[in-house]
Amino acid sequence: MLKKLFQAFRPKGAVTLPDPDAELALGALMVRVAQSDREYQLEEISLIDRILAQLYQHDAIEAAKVRATCEKLQAAAPESDTFGQLIRETTGIEERLAAMDALWEVVLADNREHPGEITIIEEARIAMGLSLADSQAARVKAKAKIASQSEEN
Repeated sequence: MLKKLFQAFRPKGAVTLPDPDAELALGALMVRVAQSDREYQLEEISLIDRILAQLYQHDAIEAAKVRATCEKLQAAAPESDTFGQLIRETTGIEERLAAMDALWEVVLADNREHPGEITIIEEARIAMGLSLADSQAARVKAKAKIASQSEEN
C-alpha cells in the first residue's frame, strides 16, 4: 500500500527512487526535520550521515549516498506520518525508540527547537506508535549526548 502511495507522488519521467524501507524512512524524516526551519546546515547534514552510518553500519560515503536518496524521497513524499507508519510496520520497539532518539538529535543539532521541527516529531511519534514519554526520554537522551560531545570538543 505504501509503495503505491509513493509511486502516485512521483512525477512521470522522473528519476526512479527506491521503495522506502525503515532506513530510508528514518533518513527522510531526519532530512525533513533538518529542512523544516529552512536552514539545512552542514552540521545537520553531517549529523544525519553519522546517525545513518552508526545505525546501519555504513561507511561515510555510503551514509552520504543514503542521505542523498533520503533528501529526494522526502521531497517526493506526502506527509511525515507516512514515514513513521512505515517504520512502525517494519521495525520493533527498540528500532522505533532509536529512530526517535535520532530525530531529536537532529532537532537539537542547532540548539534550538523550531515549531516546524516539533510538529514533524509529533507526527512521527504518533505514527510510530510511541508515547509522549518515549519522545521526552529521547529528547533528554539527545540533549545529554550533544552536551557530552560539546565537552569533548
